[in-house]
Amino acid sequence: MGRIVAVCISEKKGTVKKDVGECRMIEDYGLENDAHAGSGRQVSLLSYEKVEAFRKRSGGAVELPPGVFGENLLIEGFDLKNCPVGTRFKSGEVLLEITQIGKQCHSGCEIMKKTGECIMPTEGVFAKVLKGGTVKNGDEIEKIRAPFRAAIITASDRCAAGEREDKSGPKIEELITQAGYVTAGTLLLTDDEDGLAEALIRIADEEKPDVIFTTGGTGFSPRDRMPEATLRAAERQAPGIAEGIRAYSFGITPKAMLSRAVSVIRGKTLIVNLPGSPKAVEECLGFLLPVLDHGLEILRGEGDA
Repeated sequence: MGRIVAVCISEKKGTVKKDVGECRMIEDYGLENDAHAGSGRQVSLLSYEKVEAFRKRSGGAVELPPGVFGENLLIEGFDLKNCPVGTRFKSGEVLLEITQIGKQCHSGCEIMKKTGECIMPTEGVFAKVLKGGTVKNGDEIEKIRAPFRAAIITASDRCAAGEREDKSGPKIEELITQAGYVTAGTLLLTDDEDGLAEALIRIADEEKPDVIFTTGGTGFSPRDRMPEATLRAAERQAPGIAEGIRAYSFGITPKAMLSRAVSVIRGKTLIVNLPGSPKAVEECLGFLLPVLDHGLEILRGEGDA
């Protein structure tokens, strides 16, 4: 649990924000009467501890009243820059969600002119207002874990050609949404190994979801190349997931032994191959999702191993 140290606004752009003590937060807008509200960066937040560390480094050479770095909320108790995009903060009725970490410092920043340093570009974060209400100095504020983001890739020549409806990809989306995940994107691709590998690498490196679920392409057909494409994207192995799914599925059908599915890690993204049928997808995710949160938290750096 943290604490709101200051609530700051500036009624005109280009002027320093001032602590007003209390203010109304407007949904999908920002702080009432703040000149920067309503922009893509609705609310700016800065850690109180980072301001105090800056004060010590400067030896008290400059005054650092709340709002001097351009922050709307000065918050004690959290290292905000290490909270991933999507992290939510709740204070009373107000609910915020981080949308951006850091920003470019304005060339006219008074702190930069006086000290040659400004902490907002590296330590400040920005959020959108999911739910409005009133915030005031001294209010408690709590961090709520960001929902896991999942991308979905269906591998099927026939579905990609429009000869058959993709039912497995939508089934994954339905089940993960029920489990509280946010869908970061869906793709329907042919069984081409190069194309699948390129998509997995691009999504993991650029979009950085917590997990990529794939469906299809894990059998014995010569065109079933999803495991090979997944291994090309791998930086680390996570074999227990695929092994666990196979062992669970073997209790439903002996054909589970014919699955070549793999599970791997690239960066901070887990990649999990799932079967190609909607029924099998539902069975496998019903087994996997209740225990997957712990692994994804560790991968994010938020959980204990």
